[in-house]
Amino acid sequence: MTRPVFRFAPSPNGRLHLGHALSALLNADMARQAGGRLLLRIEDIDRARCTRELEAAMLADLAWLGLAWEEPVRRQSEHFSDYAAALDRLEATGLLYRGYLTRGEIRQAVADFEAREGTPFPRDPDGAPLYPGDAAVLPDEEIGARAASGAPFALRLDMDAALARLSAPLSWQELGEDGRIARIAADPARWGDVVLARKDTPTSYHLSVVLDDALQGVTHVVRGRDLFEATAVHRVLQMLLGLAEPVYLHHRLVLGEDGRKLSKSRGDTALAVLRAQGAEPKDIRALVGLA
Repeated sequence: MTRPVFRFAPSPNGRLHLGHALSALLNADMARQAGGRLLLRIEDIDRARCTRELEAAMLADLAWLGLAWEEPVRRQSEHFSDYAAALDRLEATGLLYRGYLTRGEIRQAVADFEAREGTPFPRDPDGAPLYPGDAAVLPDEEIGARAASGAPFALRLDMDAALARLSAPLSWQELGEDGRIARIAADPARWGDVVLARKDTPTSYHLSVVLDDALQGVTHVVRGRDLFEATAVHRVLQMLLGLAEPVYLHHRLVLGEDGRKLSKSRGDTALAVLRAQGAEPKDIRALVGLA
């Protein structure tokens, strides 16, 4: 049998905190218990915020926690050609289009709709408004002018067209705390026409994470509960690109005193700060409920 493959895939755009520690330790623990492999992936597609200095600090934190991962580490910034090839495949089938609406125009379209209809504008599971479509906001001549001038755009997946290509309803495999796998119904239509790349950004999280997991042979995706709903988008991309389906486990989140999930801007939960205050790896395990 093939050895299970787990991965921890942080972004070096800030210091790791207790929430990252929980995810990293869970992946390491599960890989060890299953006799599997643990990979580390650096998700650094945001070249403005991700730096090698933050990456080095992140690796130091993970080593201090006691993690050991296989080399070489995959850095997304070194594999933009892989994502471009996947986009080319999707575009060749007519499933991608360029959306030229700015964020301000989207906000205005939402406000106009809600004022006119007296009802909330449709939103995705994260609360962001669904893309209204250029034709609903801009005249044809303006859309043509923006296309001809090379204006900024978002490369979006035509979700209705994508779902029409599928022969059966989508679902994913979710590993429960009892060790059993359940099939979870996936409804990617709730996300609307998701962004897969932008004019100045060659890939999105959704596209890169799906492709990376497949290219690295990841069999178990263990990540936070905040990404549970996004799995529906990942499943439709896996089906469209003919990629293997991993098993998912969406673990609990480490919350702050305000009841919200931790962010990299909260210095009091940063592993480097806790370490400087005298914490040891076993203390971190206790703080995240893994003692």
